[in-house]
Amino acid sequence: MSDFSGMEDLLQDFLIEAGDLLSGVDNKLVDLERSPDDVGLLNDIFRGFHTIKGGAGFLNATELVNVCHLTENLFDKLRNSELSVTPETMDVILAATSAVRDMFGHLEHGTQPPAADPALIDALKATLAGEHVSLHADAPAANTAPVAIPKPGEPDWDVLYSAVTGKTVVQAKATASTPAQTLPAVQPPAESPEAIIKAAIGRRATDKPGTSGPTGRRETERQRDNSIRVDTARLDQVLNLSGEIGLTKNRLNALRSDILSGRNDTETLHALDLAVSQLDLLVSDLQNAVMKTRMQPVGRLFQKYPRIARDLARNLGKDVELVLVGEETEIDKTMIEDLADPIIHLIRNAVDHGVEDRAGRIAAGKPEKSNVRLEARQEGDHIVILVADDGRGMDAERLRAKALAKGLITDEEASTMDERQSYNLVFLPGFSTAEQVSDVSGRGVGMDVVRTNIQKLNGSIEIRSQLGKGTTFIINLPLTLAILPVLLVRLGDQPFAVPLSMVREILPIDPANIQDVGAKATMVVRGEVLQILPLASLIGWPQERVPQYGVLMQAAELSFILAIDSFAGREDAVIKSLDDFRPKGVAGVTTLSNGQIVLILDMKELLTAAGEQRGVGRSALMRKVPQLTAA
Repeated sequence: MSDFSGMEDLLQDFLIEAGDLLSGVDNKLVDLERSPDDVGLLNDIFRGFHTIKGGAGFLNATELVNVCHLTENLFDKLRNSELSVTPETMDVILAATSAVRDMFGHLEHGTQPPAADPALIDALKATLAGEHVSLHADAPAANTAPVAIPKPGEPDWDVLYSAVTGKTVVQAKATASTPAQTLPAVQPPAESPEAIIKAAIGRRATDKPGTSGPTGRRETERQRDNSIRVDTARLDQVLNLSGEIGLTKNRLNALRSDILSGRNDTETLHALDLAVSQLDLLVSDLQNAVMKTRMQPVGRLFQKYPRIARDLARNLGKDVELVLVGEETEIDKTMIEDLADPIIHLIRNAVDHGVEDRAGRIAAGKPEKSNVRLEARQEGDHIVILVADDGRGMDAERLRAKALAKGLITDEEASTMDERQSYNLVFLPGFSTAEQVSDVSGRGVGMDVVRTNIQKLNGSIEIRSQLGKGTTFIINLPLTLAILPVLLVRLGDQPFAVPLSMVREILPIDPANIQDVGAKATMVVRGEVLQILPLASLIGWPQERVPQYGVLMQAAELSFILAIDSFAGREDAVIKSLDDFRPKGVAGVTTLSNGQIVLILDMKELLTAAGEQRGVGRSALMRKVPQLTAA
């Protein structure tokens, strides 16, 4: 039986509010480490712990109250200048926030949290007493359990584990003016470093609701995150539009009665036309208003990353600042959760691979502190997310050599690759530039997961890099997954839908302008040689007629002309997924106004299945019309 019978609503409200507060505290702590004398930050963090403590008191969560009370007292002394902010003090405070987050996990399962690790409590009390406390012992002390000392450049998995899973692992030793007093060390977690990083960057197949630890809590969080916070102004707009639609419905019912009674004069028909037009406009506005209720600031996704970047950089011996830009940009709620893992991959990659250590940056004439930028912005009907670093950049030649050595590409493919194609080699499964496998990376299982997850969201990712200057990963995502603007094209009488975001322009296919280049039919459009890919060949249909039109499309780094028979117009498609049976190259289905069901094509998947560079020659494209072939 739950420890909170009759208090479930209060518990859920507390977890949502306190979770947001704790995420804000984590970010402010990272800022405080850079600006230790910022009184405003100290006051904000103090108030955060004080609020969490108050809510925990209502729930009788005594152990959570104790940790928050000690941390609150510590910040009271910091803001009153009785103590100063040091790296060691920050480590103790961050360990406390991890313990609080771990206690939230117990509350989510409906149980009172157990007491915090005694070593953490001792570390907090020692810091409050003005003693010097280090979370990582320099050497094993007498009468204590041995403490693992990380090798230079090797991550301290205890701290990273705490940051990304919420479990607290504390190894503490106090040093004061009196002889050093060693605090008991706790044993590291049983999970391997590989398991810990998996907890940070992805869900394991064995994760099940109700289990303890980070995986079980992750599932609980996913269930709780089904709720959405909506600005009341947006709900007011939905209510107003619903009222206007009701009035228009009444008007239509009245006109229907008039027409059924025999009134079909010009005035009545004109009134009917106006009412239908008004209803069409109102329904469109209502649809947009409802979609806006699903939109959430991406800053809620970004909040967790400064702490993760800080801990990973500290354990790698690097000085890295994660800069967040565009936190107010809104994105579909359903996409936020699926973006969490790819962005963690990219940030980890930037901190580990992208930026140099202090010695390397000094040798390169760069500032000791590295900058990693996480930015979001809206461009038209797309969201663009950037993860950029000012590190060493990517060497296209080295990437090709690594791929060749691993047998991922052939000599012929390597010789024809440009820089952009060489950068994309990092997305191949099994590809890694690391000389040896480490706990952080080197297995080549990261970037291919990133691209796969982005493509599942109907998005794309590209890389721009400059050797010695840095690397930027650019993620393009649709604004929402529920409604997709599409262009309806036809093969014979059968319509298909292609995403409008990929369409650059529509042009006629003139046989006189078609040329064979490398046995592939191509056309020159404003100086750009573009391959013609018949839609019929992409979906495996026989080509029954010569394509009359082409759709100039941009799919990631590939531009091509999609050859079709005709067009059926443009629509905003309400996507219905095919969960039980999903043919390759089909993103979903939609229903047209006439009731016809239309397949929405996944062009990226079709191109991958058919092979980007395969296609047909001019003769094959024109073979149904002999006189054109002769030309």
